Amino acid sequence: MQNCILVTGGAGFIGSNFVLRVAATSDVRIVNLDKLTYAGNLQNLESLRGFLQHTFVPGDICDQELLRALLTEYQPRALVHFAAESHVDRSILGPEEFIHTNVNGTFSLLEEARNHWQKTQSSERESFRFLHVSTDEVYGSLGPSDPAFTEITPYAPNSPYAASKAASDHLVRAYHHTYGLPTLTSNCSNNYGPYQFPEKLIPLTILNALLGNAIPVYGDGKNVRDWLYVEDHCDAIGVILRSGRPGQTYNVGGSSQKANINVHSG
Repeated sequence: MQNCILVTGGAGFIGSNFVLRVAATSDVRIVNLDKLTYAGNLQNLESLRGFLQHTFVPGDICDQELLRALLTEYQPRALVHFAAESHVDRSILGPEEFIHTNVNGTFSLLEEARNHWQKTQSSERESFRFLHVSTDEVYGSLGPSDPAFTEITPYAPNSPYAASKAASDHLVRAYHHTYGLPTLTSNCSNNYGPYQFPEKLIPLTILNALLGNAIPVYGDGKNVRDWLYVEDHCDAIGVILRSGRPGQTYNVGGSSQKANINVHSG
C-alpha cells in the first residue's frame, strides 16, 4: 500500500479545497477522480498544474472497471469520497441523477474498495480507510427551540438530495458492520468559501448584490443555517482520517473560528 489517497469529486467545491490543502501540507500522492459535471471545474486545481504528486483522472464513480484499475495501480491507503450531486433544488426538479451518483456511485465505490481491501496484506488492512463525506441534511430540519443535531439524531431527510445521501450513509455503515471495511462518515453543515458554485446561497447572494439584482429569500426568510468555512471542514476531514476510529460517524459544524468535531460510534 502506497502513501497515496484516492479522492473522488476532487474538482468540485469541497473536494478541490481538500486536494489543494493536502498538496500544500504533505507529500501524499493524490489520485483525483472527477466526472466534471457542471459543478466540477479543473480551474480550481490550476495551481497544481505540473505538480507530480497530483494525478487527475476524468471518470464516473459508477464505472467499477475504472475504480478497480485505479485501486490496483495506485494501491491507496485511503479513499476520500466527496463526489455527489448536492443541490436541493436540482434534486427536486430531477431526482434520478442524485440516485445514480449518490446511491449507485457510493455502492460501486464500496464494492471495489471492499474487494481491494480484502486482497491486501493483513498488516495493511488495518491502516486502510474509506471516508465518506456526507451532510447534516440527512437529519432534516430544526425548529427554533430544537437542540442541535448530534450523531444519534434520527435520520429524517426532507428532499431527494437528503434522502440519497442518507441512503449512501446507510450503505457505508452496512459495509463496515457486514464486511469489516474500515469506514468513516462525516456529516457536515453548510460550507462556504473559495470555488463554490454560484448557485449556492452565499455566492448567489453576493453576485446578485454586485449586479444590482434581487436577492432571493428562501421560504419565509426566518430559516437559520449553520455555516462552516470550507478549509475548516477540510482540516476536520484530515483529523478524522488520521485519528478517526472505523465504524464511527463524525458531525462537523461551524463555530466562529474552527471546526467542532463530535464523535459517536456508528
